[in-house]
Amino acid sequence: MNTVIETERLILRAFTPDDLQAFIRMNSDPDMIRYAQPHPITTEAAAREAMDKGPFHDYEHVGYGRFACVWKATGEVIGFSGLKFLPELNETELGYRFWPVHWGKGLATEAGQASLDFARQTLGLKRLIGLVHPDNPASSRVLQKLGFAVEKQVGFAHFPGVPFNCFARAL
Repeated sequence: MNTVIETERLILRAFTPDDLQAFIRMNSDPDMIRYAQPHPITTEAAAREAMDKGPFHDYEHVGYGRFACVWKATGEVIGFSGLKFLPELNETELGYRFWPVHWGKGLATEAGQASLDFARQTLGLKRLIGLVHPDNPASSRVLQKLGFAVEKQVGFAHFPGVPFNCFARAL
């Protein structure tokens, strides 16, 4: 995937193998993964495998995937935003995750809007969903700002007994 999207403060681009350490950090920081995954990814081997099965697989087989979000001011990868096709739901999800030091700055909304525009204008998608852990009101607010509304609740094997709020939006 060669897409590069520029916003006021961010550059959204495909992950590369050079992003391995940033990928480990965003998948091992307890605050960043609390509502998204039950177990941290802490080794280079586990991170390479997760990158191969996650964004690299999606770029090759779906044609799109999560973007690495680069802070323009420093050139540092500070999180991700973008799309992921979820075959178990037959839906495309908008997701985002940023270092805690950048929370509250509107970056998830900024990157989310850019990802939403990419979904509509470049990919021609007609609908997106967003999945939010019920204890994560900040993420719910981001989706609401982007025009999403709760449609239903769904469960996931990796969070047994936790009904995630499924937000949806037509494009």
